[in-house]
This record gives sequence, structure tokens and C-alpha cells, in this order.
Amino acid sequence: MNILAVNWDVSPEMFTLGTLTMRYYGFFFVLGFILGYFMLRKFYRFEGVAEDEVDKLTLFSFIVAIVGARLGHILFYEPDYYFHHPEKILKIWQGGVASHGATVALIIGIWFYVRRKLPNYVWTLDRMAIQTALAAAFVRIGNLMNSEIFGHETSLSWGFRFVRSGKYLEYVEQKFQKPLSEIPIEVMPGMHPTQIYEAMSYIFIFLFLLVLYYRKKAETPTGLLSGWFLTLLFGARFFLEFFKLEQVDFEKGMLLNMGQLLSLPFILFGIFMIVYAGKGKISRPVFQSKKPKKK
Repeated sequence: MNILAVNWDVSPEMFTLGTLTMRYYGFFFVLGFILGYFMLRKFYRFEGVAEDEVDKLTLFSFIVAIVGARLGHILFYEPDYYFHHPEKILKIWQGGVASHGATVALIIGIWFYVRRKLPNYVWTLDRMAIQTALAAAFVRIGNLMNSEIFGHETSLSWGFRFVRSGKYLEYVEQKFQKPLSEIPIEVMPGMHPTQIYEAMSYIFIFLFLLVLYYRKKAETPTGLLSGWFLTLLFGARFFLEFFKLEQVDFEKGMLLNMGQLLSLPFILFGIFMIVYAGKGKISRPVFQSKKPKKK
């Protein structure tokens, strides 16, 4: 029993105006892209790239990330369910997105976008890696507000009782072998708030990448930022998955869950990019509105 656990009873809805409902998850998802947009404009302005490219690239990335995240969840986590319920595929507001799918979609989608605009594909990925780490932190905060993707039971004082989560309440019933009406909330177990763990990890990664970029700015070796982003973010994801409850039933009994298996290729590719960046190659965008500032 952990009487010090936090009773997390927060509504996932920020506010409702008539038939319009704003949820925290959607708010933080969009906020991540908005902040990333202004950050990318600053990078482009500093390095002399036409800033109107940022508008197009951000909108394109936003759409690609949503589609990729949804398809990633469908293909990797619940293919059978969506095969039998195809009408639910477009109902993204009912949950079911995967960061691995969003990452793959962005890597592929930006290549198609950039090859027409900027021959240097990795240069663009490097600049976007910084803002993406911050956006990932906001997504995990959204998961917290939704009371989803939490961890195993813990006796630590910062454990959370996710009383709005059907998955948590089902876990409690199975643990005590009693109906919820007979279980006092103060004896319910606390769970690892893995959403907070991940959000804090991603903020650290964001700050690390930002410092790394500002050390050399336009002289940053090509691939260095992308490499560290993939290695650190998915490395953190791999480690923190050990604290999480299974997201889907087929993960029970697996040595490594689906999130960890999907993270491994990104980690290896990230290490490869860091090694590649160690050769010290510097790339420039092809079209520039002005010369990069010398600061």
C-alpha cells in the first residue's frame, strides 16, 4: 500500500465551447509544432535560408507526422482490430498513435519534400531534430493528461493513481479481486508516471541538442544532431519501456516489448550517423537569402 501516491483525477478536456472540445493532448501536440516552427525560422534566418520554406515544411511535417503516427499504431500494435474495424482508422481522437510511426513517416516524407527543394536532406533533418525532441516532450505531457501509457506499480511516493483510466481500474480490480466500490482509493496502488519520466528525458535531449547546435551553428557537422537525437531519444524510450505496463495483450511475456523492438533500429541508425558526422563534413542549403551571420 502506498498512501503517499498522487491521485491523478484530471479531465483530459481543457474546455468545451458548444460542440467544440479542446483536449490537452491536442493542445500540447499543436503547441509542440508551433514552438518548433518559430525555432526553425530562427535557424533558417541565422543560416541565410529563405524563411518561407519553413511555412511549407512545417505544414507538410505536421500532416505527415499525424498520418505516420496513426499508421504506425495500426500496423505495429493493433492490426487485427483495425482490419475488422476499418471505419475506426480515421478516428484518431479516440487514441492510438505511435511515435515510431511518426518518426519513420517524417524521415521518409522529408526526403521526398527536400529532394525537390534542398539537395542536402540531412541538413534539414539536423535542424528539425532539435524541435522534434521538444515536441516529443509535449506529446508525453498530453499522454499524462489523458491518463494513458503509464508504468508498473511502484511503492515510491511519486506513484500516480490514474483513476480516470479504465486500464488502471481494471488492474486494481484484478489485484484486489474485488469490485471497485469495495476498494478505498487510499489503498489503490501507485503506478510509475512514465509519461513524466519520458517528458523530462526529452526536454534534456532538446537542451543538449540546442547547446550542441549553438556551439558551432552553421559549422555543425552534418548528421551530428540527427544522430544524437535518434540515439538518445530512442535509447531513453528503450530503457523506460521496462517501467511501463504492456500497451497491448500480445506484449505479455515478451522479453522486449514492441516499443523496444521498434526503437533498436533507430538507435543503431543514430550511432551510424554520429560516426558519419565524425568525419567533419559540413553541408549548406543550396538556396540562401543572405549570407549566414557571423556570431
